[in-house]
Amino acid sequence: MEIKEENIINIHNFLPHRDPMLMADYIMELTKEKVVTSFEIQQNNIFVHNNEFAEAGLIENLAQTCSSILGQSFFENPDTDTKVIGFITSIKKIEVHALPKVGDTIISRASLISQFGNICNIFCETFHNDQLLIRAEINLFIQEVKS
Repeated sequence: MEIKEENIINIHNFLPHRDPMLMADYIMELTKEKVVTSFEIQQNNIFVHNNEFAEAGLIENLAQTCSSILGQSFFENPDTDTKVIGFITSIKKIEVHALPKVGDTIISRASLISQFGNICNIFCETFHNDQLLIRAEINLFIQEVKS
C-alpha cells in the first residue's frame, strides 16, 4: 500500500499510548468500521529481539490499530484532555506467519465485525509488503475515565 502524505492522520489523536508503548505511527485510513495503520520497526523498540519484532509487539500493534476504530469517538477533539482505558478482552483466533525485522514498515488493517457499547469484535491483519505477518480476531473494551 502506498502511503500518501495528504491522507496520513497522527495516531496520537486517537490513542492514549505514548513511547515506549506506542506501536503504530500513522493512520492512513479511518472510518467507523475500518482502519489502516503503518508502523516502522525501530532498533530500540521494547519488542525487538535479535533484530526481529516479537509476536507480542505484533499483537500490541494490532490492538492499537483496532482501538483506533473505537477510540476515534473519544479523541475527536485533540485539544481536550480525554483519558481512556482500553484492553484486549479476548483473542478468538490468532495466526502468526512471520516476524518483521528492524527497519521494516508494517501495514495493519482492521475491520469491525460487531460492536455492543464499548466492546467490539474486530478482524485484523498485518503485512510487510505483500507478506502476511499476523491475522487475528480480537475483542476490545475501551471507555473514558472520569476524573
